[in-house]
Amino acid sequence: MDLSDFEGDWMLERRVVNAVGPDAVFTGTACFARNGAELVLTEAGEMVIDGQAPMQGQRVYHWRQGGAGIEVFFDDGRFFHLIAPGAQVEAHHDCPPDIYDVRYDFSGWDLNDGPKWRAVWQVKGPRKDYRMESHYTRQP
Repeated sequence: MDLSDFEGDWMLERRVVNAVGPDAVFTGTACFARNGAELVLTEAGEMVIDGQAPMQGQRVYHWRQGGAGIEVFFDDGRFFHLIAPGAQVEAHHDCPPDIYDVRYDFSGWDLNDGPKWRAVWQVKGPRKDYRMESHYTRQP
């Protein structure tokens, strides 16, 4: 799996199970667009939080091929985390006072049969405690 394998459009389904607030569902797209040597990931769609009206949302990240794997950066240029090679990958990000742990699962990755993958985040902090599971499926 190479950085360029992500290029293109993906369907995105995300579920947030919140221990300290309402749960949420996000449905939309994830577009990996080439910008020089990096891919700019734009996730856009609709978030529905239990008990609230739906709202539109968008996030932007920058993915770059590094020596140890794919380096993920926030849109403002700060380093976020590293996705090392492998079918099951774990990464960690400290954002005091919060802690973000992620497990990427690429076991469903098959370029010939429409690749799919998922990311499961566990976020803990003084005012945060949620699990966020995102499923990505290549759009035809």
